[in-house]
This record gives sequence, C-alpha cells and structure tokens, in this order.
Amino acid sequence: MLTVRYFAGARAAAGGTSSETVEAADLDELIQVLVEQHGERLALVLKAASFLVDGLTCHDRAAALPESVTVDILPPFAGG
Repeated sequence: MLTVRYFAGARAAAGGTSSETVEAADLDELIQVLVEQHGERLALVLKAASFLVDGLTCHDRAAALPESVTVDILPPFAGG
C-alpha cells in the first residue's frame, strides 16, 4: 500500500480528498486505479500533473513503486 496526496486542482478533481491509501505497482497502474475510483475529471488533471515519490520527481511512469511510499500529485499551478 502507498499513500497518495492530492494538491490544489487534483484535490478538487478527486472530490475533495486530500489523501488516501492505494495499492499500485507503478505510476501507470496508480493512475488507472485513481481514474477508476474518481472518474474522468481526475484523469484530465493527471495528464498534466507532476508526481513526487517520497519527495523526488518521478518521470518514469513504469518505474516500480516500493511499498509504503508517498506519492504527491501536483497539477500545474498558475502564477509564480
């Protein structure tokens, strides 16, 4: 199990959920699970989002996610 934390527009698209635990082997699977749970609105946000795995940016969506990590979902932010 891993912890998913949602920020800004990702939180809104997930129905106001700020965090939850999910089981997934990699980011691709995580995205699939989250879209199944929360719907297409979140799917749109996830297409443009950045993912932090235990605080480090992860661009490889096929990289294995170790158990007990925290994945932060950060949508693009406006402003500077």
